[in-house]
Amino acid sequence: MENYALYIAGNFIDTAEQLTVTNPFDNSIIAKVSIGGKEEINKAIEKAQLVREELQNLPSYKRYEILRFLSDRLKQKQKYYTEILSAESGKPMRYAMGEIARASQTFLVAAEESKRLPKEYINLDWTPTGENKEGIVKYFPVGIIAGITPFNFPMNLAVHKIAPAIASGCPIIVKPASKTPLSVLELAKLIDQTDLPKGAFSAIPTNREAGDMLVTDDRISLLSFTGSPAVGWKMKSRAGRKKVVLELGGNAGVIVSESANIEKAVERCVVGGFAYSGQVCIHTQRIYVHEKIFDAFTRQFIQKIKNMQAGNPLDDNTEVSVVIDEQNAQRINDWINEAIEMGATLLYGGKREGNFIQPTVLSDTNKKMKVNCMEVFGPVVVLEKIRSFDEGIKEINDTDFGLQAGVFTNNINEMNRAFNQIEVGGVIINDVPTFRVDHMPYGGIKNSGLGREGVKYAILDMMEPRILVKNIL
Repeated sequence: MENYALYIAGNFIDTAEQLTVTNPFDNSIIAKVSIGGKEEINKAIEKAQLVREELQNLPSYKRYEILRFLSDRLKQKQKYYTEILSAESGKPMRYAMGEIARASQTFLVAAEESKRLPKEYINLDWTPTGENKEGIVKYFPVGIIAGITPFNFPMNLAVHKIAPAIASGCPIIVKPASKTPLSVLELAKLIDQTDLPKGAFSAIPTNREAGDMLVTDDRISLLSFTGSPAVGWKMKSRAGRKKVVLELGGNAGVIVSESANIEKAVERCVVGGFAYSGQVCIHTQRIYVHEKIFDAFTRQFIQKIKNMQAGNPLDDNTEVSVVIDEQNAQRINDWINEAIEMGATLLYGGKREGNFIQPTVLSDTNKKMKVNCMEVFGPVVVLEKIRSFDEGIKEINDTDFGLQAGVFTNNINEMNRAFNQIEVGGVIINDVPTFRVDHMPYGGIKNSGLGREGVKYAILDMMEPRILVKNIL
């Protein structure tokens, strides 16, 4: 067992209050972590204020070198960080390894973007009053950023806030999830080795009361939160004048058209539905299959699930393992049983043992069932029959959420209709909504959030335009 200190502006600090981090698979204690209070949050904000000007003036090549260093170190010690991430989150090694690789890539993308921060020249003589004038627009760092991150991607979702903050010249204070703080604290050790001005980054596990300062304190200019809608929208209502970016998840849907490649659709939907036990914001939760291919798809889908290897997440062969804790396992199990009691058909799974939920497939569900209308955040998929592609679009849109959707089709007209009519932040053709690369704009509409991540798009939120008007006489 290792003891972890919190990190404030170049200093690793032990506190009297500690958090116990356990492995979700066997509930063994893997670390003790110091918890910060209001005093530590205040100190981090004060240190961030002191370096704002220095950070804003940091040359592009230095930002690039810092970000490139972090990318390279994560790549060089990928196995080390993978094992820590897997142990704290219960994420199977194959997916934890992929997350560390993505975090490395996110830093690399940010390194490249740091060399081309937004700027533009504007002709002002579109109207008579603008004659003999020209404009230069330059973007400036918005100020101190608070990043609040979830348990399910403890490294890469933190990096999606940290990397664009460094690239844009904004100090950032990160509050990691209490279930999975180790990845961010390990990252703090790396960042401390760089030339980033001390004060530009702090990582502070906190209790809820102290962490609330990150939401309400007016010295913070932008709040970036990834988590549940109930928490996110409440934060926004209390955030005051600061900018707010929310990534709040959803109950992502898939349409499988009669023109689709069934084998490809099955293969990808199994991964989308059950990777990391469905604990993914863009988890493939609702699958709508054309009636002509529904039976064939269902047979192949369930057979693939039966062949999945369940077990210890630290085993390289494991494909599906536990959820984050028993409370969530019980909730997921209750939702499954509720759906069955309300008339849903259990096609496969439905069993719970401790923190493990057997991959589960339900059919004959409706919008009154939580497994259909809410974000299950577990290894549960609903599989429903549709009579037409347009019916599939209607079903996908009939939800309070709108993050991403997947569409399997080989019909160009269906592709175009999907893109123009599905109400989400991203439409993925011939793949599941779980697809994401780290430089694409990522975020949702409706109850799925506000604003966009993806390095370039996060940088735009972290900067503000200022125009210089020149008289050219």
